[in-house]
Amino acid sequence: MAGKLVPIVAWNSKGRFPKVGAFLERSSVEMGAMDVAASILQRVRKQGDKAVVAAAKKFDGSCVTAQTMRVSEAEIQTARQLVDDDFKRAAKEAHKRIKLFSKKSLRDDWTMPTPKGGVLGERFIPFDRVGAYIPGGAAPLASTALMTLTLAKVAGVKELLACSPAGKDGSLNPYIIYALDLAGATEIYKIGGVHAIGAMAYGTESIKKVRKIVGPGGPYVTAAKRQVYGDVALDMVAGPSEIAVLCDGSANPVHMAADLLSQAEHGTGSEKSLLVTTSVKLAQQIRAEVLQQSKTLMRTGLIRDVMEKGMLIVSVKSLSEGIELCNRFAPEHMELVVKKPEKWVPKILTAGALFVGPYTPEAVGDFVAGPSHVLPTGGTCHYFSGL
Repeated sequence: MAGKLVPIVAWNSKGRFPKVGAFLERSSVEMGAMDVAASILQRVRKQGDKAVVAAAKKFDGSCVTAQTMRVSEAEIQTARQLVDDDFKRAAKEAHKRIKLFSKKSLRDDWTMPTPKGGVLGERFIPFDRVGAYIPGGAAPLASTALMTLTLAKVAGVKELLACSPAGKDGSLNPYIIYALDLAGATEIYKIGGVHAIGAMAYGTESIKKVRKIVGPGGPYVTAAKRQVYGDVALDMVAGPSEIAVLCDGSANPVHMAADLLSQAEHGTGSEKSLLVTTSVKLAQQIRAEVLQQSKTLMRTGLIRDVMEKGMLIVSVKSLSEGIELCNRFAPEHMELVVKKPEKWVPKILTAGALFVGPYTPEAVGDFVAGPSHVLPTGGTCHYFSGL
């Protein structure tokens, strides 16, 4: 069985190796999810709270009602008490860095005189109300709360709404509540899935519609976001997480294997991890490390799915050839671990986020570096950028 996991193949740009070409092809939306999402959205649009509560019960097993779906101030206070101090320190540090980076990204109003004495210019006006979707599921993404609403707060958005699925008891993960409160959320709702997207896009009796929806989700949330586009603005339509690593013989195989696995454990089983290297010896060492390290991780079933269907190591003749391949892949995350990386950085044109050097793991960007981890996937880095 191990022979089928994490294959190593050679590549050239003439397309003689169909395995590589097939790996590069993927979509941000699973078409089978579109009809399901459309049906739920239609019910939410027509029935409002009633449809949202029914969907929460059906899909999440949640007992939330129209009266209890909004997180109360008492629940926020309780979350502050339940969250451990280590998480609080980490969240505050991440929040500080995200704010600093976001402020640097702000665009300033400007004007210019015209030859005839007129004035032209641009103003940048924030939305009045933005909604963030925060995934729950296998791993509640408290980090996404910081990576979405913090940016909206810095941009000057006044009303910051968030939706995240509740558990069967109707409660929301306290770490998500804490992170949302830290990021500046003014309203938090204990609903997830397509029905949450519908509530934010169209509004219900309890939830006022937003102007823009941001944040990642699973295939049904992604399908729902695609269908509400035009009724509301979106950040992007993003699919399963992905990483590409381009390295030469100087890279540490232990580190490279860990970085490939960092995306494989996200939880859907559809993630993509691509490693491209100029060293056949290193490729073999990395594959062995991936197989060994995967045995020590918690989500072995999901990780094994990715190792079998979504993880590939490709040997190339040169870094130029490797960059050509990575630019075609257009990954959500890309690591560049080579000697003299500054020579190659300008040639990388289609990565959502680029991590440069042997000690810049992608996980740092996902949690604490500063840029938002809400990034385009599925090859859409060819024409979309991150939040």
